[in-house]
Amino acid sequence: MNTRLLRRAVAVTAATASSALVVAGCSGGSDAAEGGSTEITIATFNDFGYTDELLQQYEDEHGVTIVHNQAATSNDARTNFFQKLGNTGLADIEAVEVDWFAEMMQYSDMLAPVPDDLKGRWLDWKEAAATDADGNLVAYGTDIGPQGVCYRADLFQEAGLPSDREEVAELFSTWDSFFETGEQYVEKTGQPFLDSANSVLQGLMNQEETIYEEEDGTVIATENPVVRDIYDTVVERALPISAFAGQWSEDWYAAMTGGEFAAMLCPPWMHGVIQGEAPDIDGWDVADAYPGGGSNWGGSYLVVPANGDNVEAAQELADWLTSPETQLQAFENAGTFPSQPEAYESEELTGFANPYFDDAPTGEIGISRAEAVTAEPFKGPKYFPIHDALNNAVTRVFDGVESAEESWSTWANEVGSL
Repeated sequence: MNTRLLRRAVAVTAATASSALVVAGCSGGSDAAEGGSTEITIATFNDFGYTDELLQQYEDEHGVTIVHNQAATSNDARTNFFQKLGNTGLADIEAVEVDWFAEMMQYSDMLAPVPDDLKGRWLDWKEAAATDADGNLVAYGTDIGPQGVCYRADLFQEAGLPSDREEVAELFSTWDSFFETGEQYVEKTGQPFLDSANSVLQGLMNQEETIYEEEDGTVIATENPVVRDIYDTVVERALPISAFAGQWSEDWYAAMTGGEFAAMLCPPWMHGVIQGEAPDIDGWDVADAYPGGGSNWGGSYLVVPANGDNVEAAQELADWLTSPETQLQAFENAGTFPSQPEAYESEELTGFANPYFDDAPTGEIGISRAEAVTAEPFKGPKYFPIHDALNNAVTRVFDGVESAEESWSTWANEVGSL
């Protein structure tokens, strides 16, 4: 599937519909539904690796019809999900992103529990986050996002920087060396080094344990010195070397297609985005490194609304989509890194090399980056709106709308009103 065409179709549809959902795949078509087969709807966002071919495989084996609705962004999916949860209009299976997962867990009683025989399939921390106070596992883990750094080896070489994968990894061992490399690149070329400053905000936050909320629900975002330090670092060091403040805009996609920046902080799921948006760029590679150690960015779950029309059939499909075997196929399709330990023992993962990224051993790199993750921030129910507002604060500085101090004050006022 051409992800760029999909994204643009979503943008058009969003202008005329209440949700930013479009049919991204409908294997089997209406004839199957008219013939009496069960129709299962699934709503995702970005690229989960659920290609038409993958879903067709399940249809052929189970005699069902699958309609796959794909939102342009996690934000679009979140809006749709919370507007409809507990009412009508959600898909039989809904994808939920980790940044708003804790918010969703407040309504775990509206979800059909995962069958007990599937418990233990996922990484302990992935499964624990999806277990409610009554001990019900309510979500099927899809991927995780252990970050490396994707970089343009050709542009590095032209700028006089090391381009070999192992040498580049040494440049990215600390945040200081990462920023210094970016500053050298910008000085030599006059071009942006990094795609997005807010990706640095995300990466730094994800290396902390407590940022916006304490576990008792107390909001500490504006008082936590770590948050202010990270904000200042992003504004002072990341913005000057970045092409954009944020990601996912039309301009951001176009810049990727045109090869206009040299590096990206890069969880495995981003590999599929890069490859889909820049198929004609030959210089991308992946370094087994991340500034400051390790960081997990993203990862998602599938949930089955309890009031859906096809709960049992949806549970069976969610089971299949999150089995180690199917997650390995999704990884190959889109770089979505499995959250199932059994998959890490498979030669399909350990031996996987991505030809688009100059045959980088992205399977082994993903495992290495996953093992480097030592901290995950607590993400309470208010994490998403607080973090989204801080992203917007960085964007205002980038756009020259407000100074760094003014934008911080605007954000602090927004947090106070939540």
